[in-house]
Amino acid sequence: MFERLLERGYQVEFRSHARAILGVDFPGAAEELEDALIGATIPIEEIIAGGGGEAKGTQRLRRALAGAGWRKMEFVVETRINGVARESQSHEVDHVRELDSGERIAMEIEWNNKDPFYDRDLENFQRLHANGAISIGVIVTRGKSLHENMRAMVGRFLEERQVQTLEDMRQWGYDPTSRQRAAIQQRMTRAKNPQSFREAFVDKFVADKFGEATTHWRKLDDRLRRGVGNPCPLVLIGLPDSIVTFHEGKAALAEVEAAEAAIDAAEDAAG
Repeated sequence: MFERLLERGYQVEFRSHARAILGVDFPGAAEELEDALIGATIPIEEIIAGGGGEAKGTQRLRRALAGAGWRKMEFVVETRINGVARESQSHEVDHVRELDSGERIAMEIEWNNKDPFYDRDLENFQRLHANGAISIGVIVTRGKSLHENMRAMVGRFLEERQVQTLEDMRQWGYDPTSRQRAAIQQRMTRAKNPQSFREAFVDKFVADKFGEATTHWRKLDDRLRRGVGNPCPLVLIGLPDSIVTFHEGKAALAEVEAAEAAIDAAEDAAG
């Protein structure tokens, strides 16, 4: 199962008999998930221009999943006594695949959130599974290679695009805050072990946007080792560094700029 993903470097882990459940009861859903993930790419320009937020590549993945029937769903769980609702909890899940049998698979994508989002996801899955609302929970997140090699990839971008200054970054859709500018300048001019511009930029950008307190594989594994989400069957998928591409150039910025323009237009219309 998921052999194509494994060949491409994805991390895949199953918990609480999820492999058997998915393979025997929901093979079609597993194939849909693999088909959506195997085509996932994120141009390095989207990572830079997005400043650490959700890349357009992950948004495209969300749309591909929605097109295959993995749609957002809100679950409302009520406690009733003699027909009277006494307690109600709602749980919204970004991607739910509802099968003809009525059984459901719930999935969340954690590209680059704060790591406590894992607690929310896993605890939601646990409650929904205990109430019979879902059969399996799936989490797709930044894998080990993608997280650990982020500095090298950002450095490669600066080297290949011959970025020498912060002003050079403007053409790639990134304009740091005054605080970030000051921090980079401080690293370059400090008396002990001063850094080059590229070294200073890489360290600051990655620490700010893809730091240890964000959602990546080790932080997810920490929760699982503590038993968060247990005993809900889980499928865990780590996105690899191989999904990051370097050949698009400025063409990759078109979708980012179009999305930003759409947001600006919506805000203007609302104002």
